Amino acid sequence: MCKPIRQLSYLLALSGSVFNTAHAVSFTDPVDGMFDMGEYLAENAYGFLPIPVIITEPAVGYGFGVIGMFLHETEEQKEKRRKLAMESIDGGAQLIPPAVTVAGGAATENGTWFALLGHRRVWKQDSIRYMGGMGLGSVTMDYYPFSGNGGQFQDIGFELETEGFGGMQKLQFRVPETKLFLGIQQFYSNSEVTVKKDSGLITGSYTFDKTRASGLGLNLEYDAKNSFFYPTEGWDFIAEYLWYRKGIGSDNDYETFLASSTAYVPISKNWTLAFAVEYNSLTTDETGLPPLAYPDISLRGIPVNRYQGNYTSSYQTQVMWQFTPRWSVSVFGGVGGNSGIGESNEGASSMFDDMVWAYGTGFRYLVARRYGVHMGVDLGFSEEDSAFYITVGTGL
Repeated sequence: MCKPIRQLSYLLALSGSVFNTAHAVSFTDPVDGMFDMGEYLAENAYGFLPIPVIITEPAVGYGFGVIGMFLHETEEQKEKRRKLAMESIDGGAQLIPPAVTVAGGAATENGTWFALLGHRRVWKQDSIRYMGGMGLGSVTMDYYPFSGNGGQFQDIGFELETEGFGGMQKLQFRVPETKLFLGIQQFYSNSEVTVKKDSGLITGSYTFDKTRASGLGLNLEYDAKNSFFYPTEGWDFIAEYLWYRKGIGSDNDYETFLASSTAYVPISKNWTLAFAVEYNSLTTDETGLPPLAYPDISLRGIPVNRYQGNYTSSYQTQVMWQFTPRWSVSVFGGVGGNSGIGESNEGASSMFDDMVWAYGTGFRYLVARRYGVHMGVDLGFSEEDSAFYITVGTGL
């Protein structure tokens, strides 16, 4: 449940730097003469922009969609943006708007589709943050319930179609004079799952009853990185804990926990060594939870939800080389483990019994020098699959 929240948060923050244009702007940087969207991003603080979404996730196939980005600013905020853009070529986070709304959808070749609406806003000089969103859709992907158990069934997957809708909210408060935020959050979904085709264990098609998931929780976030879009120094830490209970509308009782951290260590002027770790858990005494409720191993090169379990973890490292002011390349690798679904009583140690690996390489182009926005492609490989990803940021 935590991964979609983090992805929506990043999308909302990133979309705050994209605006519609009402007059001619230059896409050539006056300093080096290279293609650059800095002036476009800095000078157009109004309207909305339809942004194409390219999906390359192997779990759902190739797809395409459009997200509309709507910016909300007062006249005073617009004027402040204009002055900062004139005074500083690298205004960075100062030019990110305080409020933005996103709306749109996408579809893929295997029948997966979704539509979403989200909003992000800050108050009192970024001392209070709110982020919320809702969506509906249908997701078709393989589900491997025994992937962490070992044995002859660990590679048997069920093709499932999950249809439904859901929403989330997150409210955070900054601890005064620190980079630490504390907050509360809420999640809700109503979904129906159908086995779409024969598998090695089940014959025919079967539709399960609709399931509601309703959770409330707490979150903590500490961010000491030197950039939101493409950090090269510093670290962050995120922790989220949610309780799902029948008393607040959930059909099942369980808890989820996420802890993640990234660190960026400069080893020379143009080289950066990065690390990322992530741990997820789902604890419950019940059976029959929605398949997508369980966390999965998150590594580039491994399809989403290929390895799920009550406990999952991943460990990555990445080397980045900024060989020109505009271009950079990277190599990355990592391992992950999952405990298997239904093994909550055995503890988290079982997720280390059979680790899986992934590795890859990628490149980035500094597409907006004023904001430090890097965009490019990652090629990821694992023992069973490979994929490419269109990525904004470092990829970690």
